Amino acid sequence: MVGTADFPLTVAAIDVGTNAIRFVAAEFVDRTHWIQKESVRIPVRLGHQAFLTGRLAEDAMAGAVEAMATFRRSLDTHGVVEYRAVATSAVRESRNGGDLVERIRAETGIRLETITGSEEARLTWVAASTRVSMDHHRWMMADLGGGSLEISTASSEGVEWIESHTMGTVRVLEELGAEAEDQEALRELVVEYAARLRLPDWILEEKPPLNGFMATGGNIEALAELAGCDPDGKGVARLPVPKLEKWIDRLARISVEERIERFGFRQDRADVLLPAAILYHRVAQLAGAETILVPNLGVKEGVLVDLVDDLVRPQVHASRRGEEALRGALALGRRFQFDEAHGDHVAHLALSLFDQLVPLHGLGEVERRILASAAALHDIGQFLSHRKHHKHSLYIIKNSELPGFSRSEVPLVALVARYHRRAEPKDSHYLYEDLSREDRNRVGRLGAILRLADALDREHLQRVTSVEVREGDGDWVVEARGRGDLRLERWAFDKKSGMFETIFGVPARLELSAESGALRRG
Repeated sequence: MVGTADFPLTVAAIDVGTNAIRFVAAEFVDRTHWIQKESVRIPVRLGHQAFLTGRLAEDAMAGAVEAMATFRRSLDTHGVVEYRAVATSAVRESRNGGDLVERIRAETGIRLETITGSEEARLTWVAASTRVSMDHHRWMMADLGGGSLEISTASSEGVEWIESHTMGTVRVLEELGAEAEDQEALRELVVEYAARLRLPDWILEEKPPLNGFMATGGNIEALAELAGCDPDGKGVARLPVPKLEKWIDRLARISVEERIERFGFRQDRADVLLPAAILYHRVAQLAGAETILVPNLGVKEGVLVDLVDDLVRPQVHASRRGEEALRGALALGRRFQFDEAHGDHVAHLALSLFDQLVPLHGLGEVERRILASAAALHDIGQFLSHRKHHKHSLYIIKNSELPGFSRSEVPLVALVARYHRRAEPKDSHYLYEDLSREDRNRVGRLGAILRLADALDREHLQRVTSVEVREGDGDWVVEARGRGDLRLERWAFDKKSGMFETIFGVPARLELSAESGALRRG
């Protein structure tokens, strides 16, 4: 965004979830404090039958459009110009989810964005970090919705690792039998279902150790309130795991109708509360947690805070998003035993080249973030095989959760990583063939830059310490400074620079500084 906004600033967020659609408008007095002007929850269960049939039901879609029309009027009433509307698992997994997005745009003018599970986790972290002082500790976080369960580790610097599981509460009910009258039997089924949930060993073994477990979502908020765990001065409740276990027992002994009558729950909360409690308990067990922190904030508040930060500090916001994306990429790489020193170094070399070549490529912060993650992960495919590892890298990245990227951006990261070696982009290549002309242009430019950066660490020894780029006489000159003999890097640069000339129409030429121990190339 160009320029900055001033406080007070009124913005809005819309969360099109699996079990309900939520709207909140708020006036921000600074970046992390706001006054809520309106908050609405409309119980449209988009997930009903969607996970069984693969399609959103027509009546649910009609209800969603009607809800969004209501929110359109609210936006206008409050004079809101800046808003973000996001859709989660029910829309992203349904074959006709795109149809709903288009209907909402056509009938209400609201731009609805379908986000990934990793973006859900990032937004919940953004919200939670306004209430919980994470410092430099590692926290486990769980965000449970109607269609999915996002488990992540995070610190004050952002989300480090994330897995999205198809274990949402509405999905569980429909897969196991939503009409089950015997809640004890349902409990047994959900416990068995939740037992499939595992965490990688390295998550618990990595240093520093986990500092605690934080959970978000309407169900954990309801459970904490049910257990009498009042929020503290910052709005954070603490739910002891033994109390949660007692309430699992109590909920399993009463019917959905009794929950509505005794506790005043809505129908669409009462029926999912038991599966939610069991799933949260399972994650707490895996994390070794005795207490669950409940910040009483979620995706919609994360949208608000993130949007305001982008409006008032666009450059800082972009830089932080880039750092978060790179950390997430490195965390994914560790799962596949990649050469982290090489990946991190190539990423920083690629970013230096990108920044200095802006006059040539004309790309922005989103592309910079794509390049950083692709550069970090370009060799991740070696986990499967060295032969054709660039294609294996594409496959792994394409099918992984990457914090900081939309559904449409993850394939771009995968393709840029794929083109760090061997063939240049072709119309017939997997994924590339599906791209628009604009995205093909982005992939080509970023892939060409990545090839140069990778060449400059040919031996994986991080000998090139910095690069300076300048426009030459009919070419672009890359001057590399480093340690020792860089002749192999020079050879690799010459071999891999062909794509740069193909894409940009001008050659790239390498010069080695005298301090590198190799002669400057004339």
